[in-house]
Amino acid sequence: MEHRCLEPRALAALSALALAHVGDAVYELYVRGELASSGLYSVKELHRATVSLVCASAQAAAMEKILPVLSEEELAVYKRGRNADLHRIPHGASAVEYARATGLEALFGWLYLAGREARADELFARIAAKEEEPYGKDA
Repeated sequence: MEHRCLEPRALAALSALALAHVGDAVYELYVRGELASSGLYSVKELHRATVSLVCASAQAAAMEKILPVLSEEELAVYKRGRNADLHRIPHGASAVEYARATGLEALFGWLYLAGREARADELFARIAAKEEEPYGKDA
């Protein structure tokens, strides 16, 4: 399937929730790809791990990892998504977590539709990077 990038004008005309709709799928593909390539999971474990990483609280935490490296334009897209009028908050997530998760999804949807996959790859790599243990913790 051919990936069609939107013109900047068409992209700007999309609502934040439309961007989040696309970004939800894009982000989940990143997560699924990362987990599948690890080779450590059965199908049942893959599903459970995926669900735990794409829930609102996990996405809100992921957003915190990339927030410091966003450009002004990316930050504006994130804020559009975060501030969108959300009609329903799922169980198990706070309103703040859900808003941040929607912002993350809007950002990934925007990057995808703008044809900026390399930047999406870079941001997801930062999210997926394992935190280093402090020196001497095991000692």
